[in-house]
Amino acid sequence: MANMDDRTCVITGSARGIGRGIAETLAQHGANVVINYRSSEDAALAAVEGIESMVGEGSAMAVQADVTDRDALEEMRRKVNDEYGQVHVLINNAGINRDTRFVNMTPDEWTQVLEVNLGGTFNATQIFFDDVWNAEEGRLINISSVVGKQGNFGQANYAAAKSGMFGFTRTLALELAPGGSTANCVAPGFTKTDMLESVPEDVRENIVAQIPLGRFAEIEDIACVVRFLASEESSYVTGEVIDINGGMDL
Repeated sequence: MANMDDRTCVITGSARGIGRGIAETLAQHGANVVINYRSSEDAALAAVEGIESMVGEGSAMAVQADVTDRDALEEMRRKVNDEYGQVHVLINNAGINRDTRFVNMTPDEWTQVLEVNLGGTFNATQIFFDDVWNAEEGRLINISSVVGKQGNFGQANYAAAKSGMFGFTRTLALELAPGGSTANCVAPGFTKTDMLESVPEDVRENIVAQIPLGRFAEIEDIACVVRFLASEESSYVTGEVIDINGGMDL
């Protein structure tokens, strides 16, 4: 099992869903985790409380910062450094969706998704770059999506942002390598989250029919792969896009 003792991990957009599951898994393995949120303060504080109550080694703190606001991210970095010292792992998970057919998509709906999902990844990575570079075996992990590889009806903005993470990750892998740090990307398939629960049942049934394993991903399916990438055990893995989609690309 990947040991995360004494490693500090920042997970953007981690008050709920996949981000929260990643934070919980890393904390269970001894990491200090930073729950970042934009507006979900109650959920973020509940996540911290849950982590503190179930683990004996790692700890957690919640920090508010909009990933599109570089000043807020700078302040988050200062708070994290004051509390835990250097950040070893940055996980870019924050994202939004504004789904509609392309012919109906407004410039604002396009821009909002690109600014948060891809622009936020740029901002957070640049703010924490020195931490990851200077850390012993630093890790950058970007959370993309199967939609970035396959596209999805009504999600031209989301697909463009998530696809952009692939090239970004591979470039950062090259630029981080001289310092001994790595950059990787995971591309989850459809995962059991609140967002998926809001999808009509007939649509969910059609999605499952396209998944060879015949089920949606559990959050733990994603979190365990991220845990490996965040650990020292993945020291020779960099520039990779790891699919976690139940075989949808087969």
